[in-house]
Amino acid sequence: MAAVILLAAVLLPLLLTPAESARGSSNNVSFDSAALSFSDLTLLGDSFLRNGSVGLTRDTGVPSSSAGSVLCSRAVAFGNGSSFAARFSFVIAEQNAGATGGDGIAFFISPDRATLGATGGYLGLFNSSVKSNSSAAAAIVAVEFDTMLNEEFGDQSDNHVGVDLGSPASVSAVDLAAFGVVLNSGNLTTAWIDYHGREHRLQVSLGYSAAKPAKPVLSVAVDLSPYLRDAMYVGFSASTEGSTQQHTIKEWTFQTFGFPSTTNSSTTSNASPQAAVLGDTASGAAASRKKRFGLAVTILGPVALAVSFVFFAWVSIKKLIEITSRKDTGFLPDLVKGPRKFSHKELSAATRGFHSSRVIGKGAFGTVYKAVMPSTATAYAVKRSTQAHQSRSEFVAELSVIACLRHKNLVQLEGWCDEKGELLLVYEYMPNGSLDKALYGEPCTLSWAERYTVASGIASVLSYLHQECEQRVIHRDIKTSNILLDASLRPRLGDFGLARLMDHNKSPVSTLTAGTMGYLAPEYLQSGKATEQTDVFSYGVVVLEVCCGRRPIDKDDGGGGAGKNVNLVDWVWRLHGEDRLIDAADPRLAGSFDRDEMLRLLLVGLGCANPNCDERPAMRRVVQILNREAEPVAVPRKKPLLVFSSSASMKLQEIAFSCGDEVRGGLPAAVATSPKSEGGDIER
Repeated sequence: MAAVILLAAVLLPLLLTPAESARGSSNNVSFDSAALSFSDLTLLGDSFLRNGSVGLTRDTGVPSSSAGSVLCSRAVAFGNGSSFAARFSFVIAEQNAGATGGDGIAFFISPDRATLGATGGYLGLFNSSVKSNSSAAAAIVAVEFDTMLNEEFGDQSDNHVGVDLGSPASVSAVDLAAFGVVLNSGNLTTAWIDYHGREHRLQVSLGYSAAKPAKPVLSVAVDLSPYLRDAMYVGFSASTEGSTQQHTIKEWTFQTFGFPSTTNSSTTSNASPQAAVLGDTASGAAASRKKRFGLAVTILGPVALAVSFVFFAWVSIKKLIEITSRKDTGFLPDLVKGPRKFSHKELSAATRGFHSSRVIGKGAFGTVYKAVMPSTATAYAVKRSTQAHQSRSEFVAELSVIACLRHKNLVQLEGWCDEKGELLLVYEYMPNGSLDKALYGEPCTLSWAERYTVASGIASVLSYLHQECEQRVIHRDIKTSNILLDASLRPRLGDFGLARLMDHNKSPVSTLTAGTMGYLAPEYLQSGKATEQTDVFSYGVVVLEVCCGRRPIDKDDGGGGAGKNVNLVDWVWRLHGEDRLIDAADPRLAGSFDRDEMLRLLLVGLGCANPNCDERPAMRRVVQILNREAEPVAVPRKKPLLVFSSSASMKLQEIAFSCGDEVRGGLPAAVATSPKSEGGDIER
């Protein structure tokens, strides 16, 4: 086989002329959103994916300030005189009729793949503290589709298109009233942006149909060569400020053209004598090439036939081996294009044969190893499943859900492996470990600002999982050890949806330790059914841990002797009832925190940990509270009481209670009663 390929490699150059061998490839690039995978996109701020579209701002009926952007992760190299063309369809809709509008959408080209700016008139692209001549902002080229009149930026109207160069103040703009286009009408609008580098002209066209209008709405002479560098990123951004406007990009294409060709195909009419001699020489060379071509075909014909036969036989045998080696032939991964399949061999090498020295964590799903790829030195976290008996079809179904999730506060799934009877998940590696280690390590290095960022980030990602995904995801195991910290100490929620990868007929509580019990909602202990509200309860406990620096079930060291178990929610609620809520703050902070933020976060934690699931706020509401866009939920001074029924599906002997709590039975219904403020029932 190798000899045949070597012979072909030796003979093939006979078919190529020197000019053909030297032919270069074009530098032009072309993107189409329909062909991009999730790994080709970078989502920043409040942007999200839904049904093949990109939402740039929060999808909420409550007025809020929001900013988001999406970029293509592939860099585009621009050259002198290069041109580009973009086409995209978008919808700007106002949920509440008659409400104040938002601020609009911008198409941009930036040298920074992490471009995200302020809300309001800055369109999620620029910042108020960044002047137009500083850092990467000076190189941003943008076309804004603005729906808000901002006089500070010289806007003409609340319905205009403008060209921005390093600043939200447009260098040229046009009111769209004369063209019959209303940007925030809620209609699908298509935009065409064409830049001709040699003519230094930028044109913008708009319409409600797929046909490009004959006349552009904006045509301006501008030289973009000082802004278009060797490596730039293409994207979209949008923002709101105290509005419910939604900004959605439906589809888009982008291409560059006009780069100089590596070959010169032009001819000249005034041929010199030397050119004539070269022409005669070329004629003779052509005849010689015909002879060589005939010889090559004579030899390569049988060779090509042999190569084809050997290749076909090799592919067939390999396919047969793969099929017969699979115990479950139904496992044909039909996942999104983002995560890739790793081989067991490369993961084994990256973890040193899954050596114990590479273990960085253990959980219900299995053991987590640190993997370092020998070829690239890239670090990953590899989760080795202990659920080898699980059907592969179920593994694919659950993995498909996880692979579609993309949020800045989620640990990103990079790939998977299903070889040698094992199920392996590959995630990006988080260098700062878990929140549990950062919060309870000695010394604790987390500042108050970092703790507040953790609470806000996890609230944002839970809102995404519960309300913004195409398929709702219930996490089921939110706790500090499942919250990881990246290199910038930003929170990333890990192990999401892993309960769905386990046996569904097995009680999720029976495998949990007593230390985890402090995170479980009362109704979950009773019915065994996980809901959005059970996640909210767990989040409330995590928030109280972040504020207090105490575990959900901790030892009370006061009073001397062996301390008894204390439930964190009970302890904080008692301080709240005594009007001493601020005393719950972690003493290790030594008072270095914002008092208003501490009280706000403590009240959020208590509100989420309310024993009555109907009284807990939705995670979208929590996000608004932490962003100061809504007031905290009302929290009663006395913790509500809850009664369990005797028909609870869990064996109470399996549950590790603390604080000497009891369980009352005898109710006929399988649901908890409404919370009470008095009586002899036991508090949870």
